[in-house]
Amino acid sequence: MPTGGDGLAVPRHVAIIMDGNGRWAKKRLLPRVAGHRAGMEAVRRTIKAASELGVEALTLYAFSSENWRRPETEIADLMGLLRFYLRREVADLDRNDVRLELIGDWRALDPDIVGDLEAARTRLADNRGLTLVLALNYGAQDEILRAIRTIAADARDGTLDPDAIDADAFDARLDTAPLPPLDLVIRTSGEQRLSNFLLWQSAYAELLFVETLWPDFDRAALEQAIATFGRRERRYGGR
Repeated sequence: MPTGGDGLAVPRHVAIIMDGNGRWAKKRLLPRVAGHRAGMEAVRRTIKAASELGVEALTLYAFSSENWRRPETEIADLMGLLRFYLRREVADLDRNDVRLELIGDWRALDPDIVGDLEAARTRLADNRGLTLVLALNYGAQDEILRAIRTIAADARDGTLDPDAIDADAFDARLDTAPLPPLDLVIRTSGEQRLSNFLLWQSAYAELLFVETLWPDFDRAALEQAIATFGRRERRYGGR
């Protein structure tokens, strides 16, 4: 695991539950979409900071499978911001050597968004810097069920010996299979739950819940989170 300038370990894979956009807007007597727009700026800052600090993979919980329960107007605003982000930011991501991965049932989004996601992933595929992972239409329980169905089908077809099913076989069938193991999960806004995010992968990840609302999250907040991670002793159940 790499170390930072202070000698503390830098997590290879950081995941963030970006919470608090609505509360940020409410505090300022603004519509919720203003909070989501400010949250996009926090995304830009955090990608840049993670890359500069030596993080290998950054997974952002961009749109959960449960978010479809929100008002239609808010969903439309979120999808519009996603379109805008993809079309505006991909060139900058490319310049900064960022690679893009996608997890979740993202192909169920609107066809034009799916096309933009595929185009962005193709354009950034050969980059070797930070891997940015967008969790879109993602739910961990759904991911686990899809992996189970794949394992069941492989066992039925005779391509997988049931006695060979272990944690590694399961990991290989998750959306996150190409990524480094998850080291640190950060949730902003003071809420202390995982909200159906990377449940299997979080088994021995460090969890950090911070009061900062997502639109206020910045490089200093990420540096502090990484420093907290570096001071923790990871035991993996060994003692």
